[in-house]
Amino acid sequence: MFPKPAPFLQTNTYAYESSPMVKATGFREYDARWLFEKEINLMGVQALGLGLGTLLAEMGVAPEIVTGHDFRSYSASIKLALVTGLMAAGVRVHDIGLALSPMAYFAQFALDVPAVAMVTASHNDNGWTGVKMGAQRPVTFGPDEMGRLKEIVLSGSYRYADGGSYRFVEDFPSVYINDLTTRAPIKRKLKVVVACGNGTAGAFAPKVIEKLGCEIVPLDTDLDYTFPHYNPNPEDLHMLHAMADKVRETGADLGLGFDGDGDRCGVVDNHGEEIFADKIGVMLARDLSKLHPQSTFVVDVKSTGLFATDPELLKQEVKADYWKTGHSYIKRRVTDLKALAGFEKSGHFFFNAPVGRGYDDGIVTAIHVLDMLDRNPDKSMSDLYQALPKTWGSPTMSPHCDDEKKYDVVEKVVDRFKEMQAKGDLFTGQKIRDLVTVNGVRVTTEDGTWGLVRASSNKPELVVVVESPVSETRMRDMFAAVDGVLRENPGIGAYNQTI
Repeated sequence: MFPKPAPFLQTNTYAYESSPMVKATGFREYDARWLFEKEINLMGVQALGLGLGTLLAEMGVAPEIVTGHDFRSYSASIKLALVTGLMAAGVRVHDIGLALSPMAYFAQFALDVPAVAMVTASHNDNGWTGVKMGAQRPVTFGPDEMGRLKEIVLSGSYRYADGGSYRFVEDFPSVYINDLTTRAPIKRKLKVVVACGNGTAGAFAPKVIEKLGCEIVPLDTDLDYTFPHYNPNPEDLHMLHAMADKVRETGADLGLGFDGDGDRCGVVDNHGEEIFADKIGVMLARDLSKLHPQSTFVVDVKSTGLFATDPELLKQEVKADYWKTGHSYIKRRVTDLKALAGFEKSGHFFFNAPVGRGYDDGIVTAIHVLDMLDRNPDKSMSDLYQALPKTWGSPTMSPHCDDEKKYDVVEKVVDRFKEMQAKGDLFTGQKIRDLVTVNGVRVTTEDGTWGLVRASSNKPELVVVVESPVSETRMRDMFAAVDGVLRENPGIGAYNQTI
């Protein structure tokens, strides 16, 4: 019998090599993330595979799964440890090798396999690993499935079965690339900076965009798991600034940036101005709603208020549904509501039938951006951006807060804002007009200025976002006030970036 995991083992010891180690906090709301060797070891990953195979049987899902791994020095080893556990649980494994997360989701359809387990730490720093899992395409696990998986793994309640097998799917990337490029080319002559941060997308994104008829300017597309310049994270200002500089240097029409596992896309315009992903979402919603009026768009609570107030979207009778942040939450909500698309400020975009398969794919997002430009041949990316009503918004800002403390802190912040609203207290000199508490708290004042506080689902951090339709001053006032409420609680560290 495979041993029950320990929460901590000292490296370079007999116990570390002979027992599984799995830290409980690695099971997040909608995927799993650990610091490899410090919070999980290879035997711990085997335990995860055994647990996942057990869960599939419990859910009544056929014991068949797609696996892939991102480009990090240790990801292949982790995937093979996961495969060992899955096979012990009787699961038939289809391994597509080095891949993007959306390539693994696509493989569920292309290979007609019910489940997926993609080994990736996404945009997290080197040292992190994780797994994105699903068993009901196109959605991935949410809190219920992750909670049950955590129980199975940590208790060692495994179900062993015969019949497990392993098959390597040769050259699967060509199937994925052909699926994206077997279509009419982009008519407009576009020069595109393709930025990959030396992450996995560098092996695939440039090929796709070039095959569609664009001239590409590669930026950090060589695979290098040390990430020598910056983390592949198009929400991070370091990456956005590098993209902006390259656009200005080369006179490109736009820059497209992809995160470490290729399920997110960031954009800078032809002037090298960074456009936050939620504003890109509004632009795409404008474009798609002309083709599909009266559509529903699901939007995460970190995103701009324009989805509900933009005159062009209102003209097309668009419905905006603000929902919980997180790729699994938005993906499931898009599926449940049969929405046309879902947008997250982080750059996860979900295009549903008839414009996609419902999962998040950064390259598919890039293609939709290019198609939008193609349908507006007399307008630049900047023109389309400037046509939006003006708001002043922040990037996603994350102060450190331990995994063991962050949810308690957010609960206290929610209660504090509820108390202020109930008493009629002023916040930033105005009454609180609205509180949205589906995911942390989004507080909106009378003039439409708002601030959000929530717990990060994949890092020991909180998440803070602010926006004002009035002025930059009001945006900064909101940030100062929200930060003040946050720091009434001990254990709040420095921000990764601020306005």
